[in-house]
Order: sequence, then structure tokens, then C-alpha cells
Amino acid sequence: MNMLDAKRVLETALICSQQPLHVHDLITLFPTELGPDSVKVLLQQLQRDWLQRGLELVCVSTGWRFQSRPEMRDYLDRIQPEKPPRYARATLETLAIIAYRQPVTRGDIEEIRGVAVNSLLIKQLEDRGWIEVVGHKDVVGRPSLLATTRLFLEDLGLESIDQLPLIEAGEQHVELGRTA
Repeated sequence: MNMLDAKRVLETALICSQQPLHVHDLITLFPTELGPDSVKVLLQQLQRDWLQRGLELVCVSTGWRFQSRPEMRDYLDRIQPEKPPRYARATLETLAIIAYRQPVTRGDIEEIRGVAVNSLLIKQLEDRGWIEVVGHKDVVGRPSLLATTRLFLEDLGLESIDQLPLIEAGEQHVELGRTA
């Protein structure tokens, strides 16, 4: 199979897929012809091919996917308005603490925020698929350690937690327990 045909196969698979595809999933499209390095090169070529279009090929934590470009949002909202869920400030503060300090216990979150954490708030974030229990702290009571999930990264369009915005020095960040 030539590279042009291989690129067309990758493009088709990515456009038709309901979820992001890992490179190792994409390699299975070419059992004997292409290795991971060749597939990565083709993915980069596809990214360049789609630079001037309304869709873009991106790599997120769970793999590669096509998505609409941010500047297309206004137009897409005209035919199918998206109403993102609204989260209370306490929910967002809790999620930020988990994301920046993970893994953390509920007690850690309460200490940083200075107030008790509602169990329904933690359940809401778990039900959304943004946080999960990744273990237990080796102290009395063995509290659950919470961390963000791959879905959290995917929904934010990030490949890893390292891509979260940096906390600027000089600002007060009481909700994260840091003061500068």
C-alpha cells in the first residue's frame, strides 16, 4: 500500500470513529505494512492537510481525533446549540484542587478549601467521569485518593496533566492552598 492510500485509510477511520484512536489501534489497519513511526508521520501530514479546514486533527490523552475548530463554534451553535453544564464554584474549586494536587484525599481538599466537601459534589465529578479513586492513603481510616481521569483530559483537549495552565506567581490562590 502506498502512503497516499494509507493516509486516506487513516483519515477515514478517524472521521468515522466515535472516540479517539490510539496509534496502536491505527496500526491494526495496516497489519504488515506500517509501523508506529510511519503512522505518526502520516498523522502529522494529515494535521497539515487539514490546517485550512473547519475540522482539525488533534491528539488528546486517549488518542487522535477530528474535532471542529474553536472558531467554528458560533456557526455550529446555530444548528445545534450546545448548553454546557453549569457547575457551582465549590465544584470547580474541588476539581481544580484534584487536578493540580492529585492524588488527594477528601480531607486534603477540605483543608485547602477550609470547608467540608459535600459527598454529592464528589459523586457528581465521578459520574461525569472526570475524577476517580486511584488508591487509598496509608493512614488511619485509609481515605480514598482522588485523581483526574483520561476523560477529564480529553474533555479539556489535553494530552497530559502537565498541559494545565500554570498558576501565576504573585496571585492569591487560596482555593489551591497556595499564596505567593
